[in-house]
Amino acid sequence: MTLLGPVLAILAGIAILLTPAAAQPSRAPAAPPLVGALDDPAAWTAYKTRFVTEQGRVVDTGNGGISHSEGQGYGMLLAVAANDRPVFERIWTWTRANLMVRDDQLLAWRWEPDKRPGVADMNDASDGDLLVAWALAEAADAWHDPSHRVAGRRIAVELGRKLILPKAAHGPVFLPAVRGFSAEDRPDGPVVNLSYWIFPAFERVPLLAPEFDWAGLSRNGRRLIAQARFGAGRLPVEWVSLAEPAPRPADGFPAEFGYNALRIPLYLAMAGIRDADLYAPFLALWRQPGAGLTLVDTGTGRETARLSETGYGTIPALAACAQGGTAFPAALTRARPESDNYYPATLHLLALASLRSRHPACAPR
Repeated sequence: MTLLGPVLAILAGIAILLTPAAAQPSRAPAAPPLVGALDDPAAWTAYKTRFVTEQGRVVDTGNGGISHSEGQGYGMLLAVAANDRPVFERIWTWTRANLMVRDDQLLAWRWEPDKRPGVADMNDASDGDLLVAWALAEAADAWHDPSHRVAGRRIAVELGRKLILPKAAHGPVFLPAVRGFSAEDRPDGPVVNLSYWIFPAFERVPLLAPEFDWAGLSRNGRRLIAQARFGAGRLPVEWVSLAEPAPRPADGFPAEFGYNALRIPLYLAMAGIRDADLYAPFLALWRQPGAGLTLVDTGTGRETARLSETGYGTIPALAACAQGGTAFPAALTRARPESDNYYPATLHLLALASLRSRHPACAPR
């Protein structure tokens, strides 16, 4: 037995410590905790009054008053950001009782108030699962409750086992649901939705399940966003097939940059990602004249919708900040949950929390 190996390891460690900081590899700053990032008590009070019931159900006012795992996850995240533990526990209790009804640790994706049972479709939605797991990681970190860490880990491990394809042809893939999107489920599978890649969550769920390569999944998501660009606007569609060497619009879905995909630049900015090229197609679209956030058919370039509620405007504002340091408009620093519907109001509060925690230099002076 020789001591040469351990001695060399010790010497190598000393050499690293003595290396000047400028010569050492740079590392991205650690993701900041979410707690306290939403510093707007009036906006949070208006939000929870309008969208969160006494039982803890987050109501999608623009979608027939339904609830879904995405909305419950958003509500839990915003409660942590507002440091409002009672509301967090209320939302989590309802979520656990009404959506965790599958035979695994994932959540049924949709609950309808006018039907019994409220859950008709037992499939999950991986973005909702991920949001809830991320919220539980933040809650465990903020309030030191081990039960939240245990519950979050159960969801995160199930996501890793069932929704991540680590060796897909295009690199690590995050499926939209357990059922319906894999190569076994459809000829053009796997099919992904790039708005389900919640980049700030991938920074925090390793607190729960470090055995999965969340960082690799995040890197590949950014690569796919750069590749999945269609039409003259070079925009991603909602549903992308990865069955062929190049990504293409999935069969049976409109080839549209739509209601879900608009979150892609928001999630990039919320994670502090500054790659200017990733933001360029979105900002080019939204700098066109006219009010509101434009959605388009990528094949024809035709406008399919123009979203005018205030909260939507925070997405290009935060993206421009992340891309090039553009100041965030002062008019958008005031959220309007009393007038916007659930979806834009939620995006608005997420953007404001991110502005304070990840991009303070862009905040109005």
